[in-house]
Amino acid sequence: MVVMRGREPPVNCDNCGRRIPRNKAVEDERVINLGTDQGEGNIRFLTRRKVYYCVSCAKHRGVFEKKKNAAQRAAARGFGRY
Repeated sequence: MVVMRGREPPVNCDNCGRRIPRNKAVEDERVINLGTDQGEGNIRFLTRRKVYYCVSCAKHRGVFEKKKNAAQRAAARGFGRY
């Protein structure tokens, strides 16, 4: 896919389905844990998935607050950008 200057490919919001440019979307990474409880054959799968939200859905779900708190914890441990 050729991306022209000033044009971003659209993505769908995973909550409401709104189509928005990728640079305006709020990107969050979800960890999905799948497992079976079948005695000795206990199988666990961990997968990571990028989730895109429009700004209004991300605000409603509190994604900004989670990222802010994670950045504050990382800065307290000495891993911040500044």
